[in-house]
Amino acid sequence: MRYGLLTVVLLVAATLGGCDGGVLDPKGPITLAERQILFNATGIMLAIVIPVALATLGVAFWFRASNARATYRPDFIYSGRIEMLVWSIPLMTVLLVGTVAWIGAYDLDPPKPIASSTKPLKVQVVSLDWKWLFIYPEQGIASVNHLTIPVGTPVSFELTSSGVMNSFFVPQLAGQIYTMAGMVTHLNLRADHSGTYRGMSANYSGAGFSDMVFKVDAVAPDSFAQWAATTRGAGPVLDAKAYAALAKPSQAVAPFTYRSVANGLFVDITSAAMQSAEGLCVAYPKSMRAER
Repeated sequence: MRYGLLTVVLLVAATLGGCDGGVLDPKGPITLAERQILFNATGIMLAIVIPVALATLGVAFWFRASNARATYRPDFIYSGRIEMLVWSIPLMTVLLVGTVAWIGAYDLDPPKPIASSTKPLKVQVVSLDWKWLFIYPEQGIASVNHLTIPVGTPVSFELTSSGVMNSFFVPQLAGQIYTMAGMVTHLNLRADHSGTYRGMSANYSGAGFSDMVFKVDAVAPDSFAQWAATTRGAGPVLDAKAYAALAKPSQAVAPFTYRSVANGLFVDITSAAMQSAEGLCVAYPKSMRAER
């Protein structure tokens, strides 16, 4: 009895310990809705798992060798009622889970803006080998491996990649979305609580993948404005030459900022990535690309 109680306590502690800082500890409306979908789907599926587990134990207990009241029917092969029960419950479960997922997928569509009276903050994201570049076009600044956003303000992301496909993921604020060369994907999120959150790459992209992490600081709007003003006062300029140097593969890059950004750099990055992708396709014949 003592060991059984200890096992239950350890299991509960391990389960709750995994909630801190992850998808089950949301700090924004997107992840809060995603967690609710997960809970709803789990609850619907438990509606089958629990009765089946109890029925299995009940049948095993009733048809035990010592129960003389159990009827032995070796010729029993079919029951319409049992067939209806066996198939109807899983069918209804699939329909319910599918409906929950379908509605949630549309409500939480990444490009869908978050309803708010506050003007969204625009951030352009570039995944590089092996680091993240964040450009604030309206503020005219940029940062590497560090994202600062104001609390309570929707953030509208435009995301692309310098080459290898990657995946942008902040577990406590938004679901993951891919970044691809020559393409721009869109993601919206909002932090409702101040704090520092973990961001990462959710798609293996080579030797430096494990170091491709960044911090997201959600601060008060006044603090964000102050950070932007401070950033504009120091640091290098992010132009085409600086970007070319930054795009070279490097690992475990310490966060730093750029005091200004060349106009149209993000568009140029997207176009350059497209040209690189087309050049790769030209370099390899169609048959070889299929093998790769």
